[in-house]
Amino acid sequence: MNPVNIKQLWQFSKIPNIEESNFNKVLEKFFNLRIPGLTRENTQNALDGRLLDFDRPVILTINTGTIKKEDIPGIDEVIERISCLKGRNSYTKEAIGHMRNKMDQDEVGYISFEDFNTRGLKGAINGQSESKEDTWAIYAYNKGVHSEEEDESVETSRGGSHGVGKIASNAASDLNLMYFANCDAEGNQHLGGTVQLIEHTYHDQSYRSSGYFTDIEILGDKKTKFYPFDNTFHKVFEKKTRGLKIVIPYLRDEYNNEKEIIKSVCDSFFISILQQKLEVVVNDKNITSKTIKDYVENPDYFVQEIGEMKNEFTPLYVGTYLNQEPRSLNVSDGMNDYQFNLYFRYDEAIPKGRMAIVRTIGMKIEDKKIKGNVNKPFNAVLIGGAAEDGYLKSLENESHTELSYEHIKDPKLQKRAKKFINNLSREISSIIEEAIKKNNPTDGLMNTKDILYVVENQFKRDLSDSIATVKINKGKSLVKMTTDVPKKKKKSKSATKPGETRKKINYVKRVNRQLTVENESAQEPERDKYITHPDIVERLIIGNNEMVHFDFKESKEINKEHSCNISLSIIDGMGVEYTDEFNLHENYSRVIDGTTGKVCKVENNIIKDVAIMEGVSKLQLELKNNFNKALKFVYYVEV
Repeated sequence: MNPVNIKQLWQFSKIPNIEESNFNKVLEKFFNLRIPGLTRENTQNALDGRLLDFDRPVILTINTGTIKKEDIPGIDEVIERISCLKGRNSYTKEAIGHMRNKMDQDEVGYISFEDFNTRGLKGAINGQSESKEDTWAIYAYNKGVHSEEEDESVETSRGGSHGVGKIASNAASDLNLMYFANCDAEGNQHLGGTVQLIEHTYHDQSYRSSGYFTDIEILGDKKTKFYPFDNTFHKVFEKKTRGLKIVIPYLRDEYNNEKEIIKSVCDSFFISILQQKLEVVVNDKNITSKTIKDYVENPDYFVQEIGEMKNEFTPLYVGTYLNQEPRSLNVSDGMNDYQFNLYFRYDEAIPKGRMAIVRTIGMKIEDKKIKGNVNKPFNAVLIGGAAEDGYLKSLENESHTELSYEHIKDPKLQKRAKKFINNLSREISSIIEEAIKKNNPTDGLMNTKDILYVVENQFKRDLSDSIATVKINKGKSLVKMTTDVPKKKKKSKSATKPGETRKKINYVKRVNRQLTVENESAQEPERDKYITHPDIVERLIIGNNEMVHFDFKESKEINKEHSCNISLSIIDGMGVEYTDEFNLHENYSRVIDGTTGKVCKVENNIIKDVAIMEGVSKLQLELKNNFNKALKFVYYVEV
């Protein structure tokens, strides 16, 4: 019997010819977002569907498991369609090959997202509908569209805006397949679904790429209308209480990770959970306002050492939000002023500065990097009100992971959006600089014949005291340097009293070296390496330039040389050195020899052939935007 004469559970629209041979590009975008993208979209959808005027939290249950292939509604039809697909480029051939390798399993993994205390979708019994009130039709049959709330304040607070997030669930399936079960206010239970393929030919007829799990009614004049199926399918697809349930069979291996799902929920929705707007159950693990710290403060889920928090910041955000008093922050787009609550924390132990921008619904948009402050020791959480929420919503990208202005088409609105984002960074930058000055006071200014240098003698004394033995090359070490740092002298007084001998200071200390096999074969001659005493190095940052002045006059080891190589390492306020944390190329656009005016060669993170004239070397370093002006360094000299 010809399959086209059998009632089909999956419907694809007919087209005269195949014109598009690629998969939907949004699939690849959400596939790259992996578990965070999937959990973020479906958790946000649950919050958007919350019952209005109801003071209890939305509850979302996320379950993973396995299901027999025969229990998946209409799966044979999907497999038959996939068998018809023809790849016309390397990407589609690879994707189709992957689908065919997965489609013959007898038992497959799945993940489901079921929400409670939510409204569910309305109007399923009306099928394909043009009414804005029939949210089933919008969710089930319209791509790139999201339903809008009648109450403007409710619509503003919603997470969804672009209408493309629905495809995130398809991206998590090896077959690009997902189902959604719905129970509405009247108790009607229906099941729908979508599959994302490519345009294809099936029984000599061409079809569009998107398939819908739905019944179809012939209306005459070649017109048709979709109606959902009553939900009488396997219990995995059941939804008997009001709300929505997403089911994704053929779950990709990359998505089947309970720990990563829990981390993603905590990372994106920690504010919703702490404010008791949301509770999430992942298999048998409950994440609530009372238990979220059990996960956030657990080293099995998140890094707990502050100094190691360089990619994930959730424990910092939770601590900042719970322990810091909010301050008011005004940010303008050139026309309107927006008022935010800023929870701000300054801590020298924090290696990477980030600010969580959070919508009032409690969803984090992004870990915002503040221009020029990505390595500053701060952490912050930013939350606005209704007006601020509406504006932030207009700036979100499609995947709700970043504030952006590029997607805005109106030139005037785009200009205002760009100004807002820049002003936001500027306001936060000023707060960071204020915190740095408060926590790192300087001693004042010191005159030289060429330039004013900022001198931080107290830091140098602490640095000298705290630099202990440092290993250099194999088996060799640097002896702890002297702690005698001369204090600033008044011009009217002699540097020493009559009959008193000035205490000698080791301005450089030799670092013993042992040649490795690599050194022995190198053409460059072996050099002696010295660590410099902090008192001979002076730095000043003016605008986007850093000036460094080395005075080797008191060093008999160096002052007679004509040139040297210079390298540096980051050192913190406790004197701990981080030898591999600073890359010259990533932080400086050019390094200029202040004596000759020539551009210095930078190789293997070493500044080469810096001139020494009358015992003095000078460097002018042009800073990149990401340079952290609060960093302290220890300098090494090779001659």
